[in-house]
Amino acid sequence: MSDITRIGVLTSGGDAPGMNACLRAVVRRAVAEELEVVGIRQGYAGLIEGDFVEMDRQSVSNILGKGGTILKTARSNTFRQPEGRARSAENLRSAGIDALVAIGGNGTLRGAAMLHEEHGIAVIGCPGTIDNDLFGTDETVGYDTALNTAIENIDRIRDTADAHNRLFLIEVMGQDAGFIALNCGIGGGAELVLIPETLTQMSSIKEHILSLMVSQLRSSIVVVAEGEEMGGAVKIAEALKEDEAFAPIDLRVCILGHVQRGGSPTARDRVLASRLGSAAVDALLEGHDSVMVGVVNGDIKLTPIRQVCDRKKQIDYDLLNLSNLLS
Repeated sequence: MSDITRIGVLTSGGDAPGMNACLRAVVRRAVAEELEVVGIRQGYAGLIEGDFVEMDRQSVSNILGKGGTILKTARSNTFRQPEGRARSAENLRSAGIDALVAIGGNGTLRGAAMLHEEHGIAVIGCPGTIDNDLFGTDETVGYDTALNTAIENIDRIRDTADAHNRLFLIEVMGQDAGFIALNCGIGGGAELVLIPETLTQMSSIKEHILSLMVSQLRSSIVVVAEGEEMGGAVKIAEALKEDEAFAPIDLRVCILGHVQRGGSPTARDRVLASRLGSAAVDALLEGHDSVMVGVVNGDIKLTPIRQVCDRKKQIDYDLLNLSNLLS
């Protein structure tokens, strides 16, 4: 067992529904083991500034269903510099903090790994990002909520598209990964899904859309990941409008944007976040370091943070084939 007695916890990078649930689990699991907990506001920016707050069971009451993060989050250019990380490590040691739990995405985990490698800080990562793009876990905290939010909005857009026989290009988040786009495309009945993991061939896209819009006289929904090869829904719309065949088609672009980040987390995200937060404290107490806690096939799994950051999580190509088949 570890001799850790005082831990810090932060949320960093893009916010994700369920971060509060994960934070709550970290605090309450630690308190149950008679550990002291220090919350770090504003992510790594707050770590550099020493923006710390003592936390106990009561400080995380009634946050399980809240979106966002009560500790706030930020991206810090200063932390990307060696001097910023050195100051962060000094602040942790000055506050008597033995280890750090970092909740966030790829950038957050990379920062935690560098703190460990450069300054020997004990760190555990919890995967919190709506993109679901982290290797080492089947799902990340916030993904399920974002996915359901996207599908709900696609259903609403479908209603107005059908009323006017319109073509809608709906852009969802996913700068480097198409997990949200692929799954909400299937769940929302999209006629076409465009993601970063596949090539965007405008000739076949045009042919497919025209066969639906002209031959069948119907509306169509195309789901586009923001990191798609051509640059997202706006760029694709511009390319389509350059073709005279699309002149009669009422084409609209809808970018869902940050609506996918907000809202109360789903039950699935609350349970996942609670399991991961508790497992992060257990990992520290068992002497693990510089690992991310994840859930793989229903079981808690620890993966070295560097492996998480250096390996790309693959989409399910069976789902991609299913999407093409059903469209």
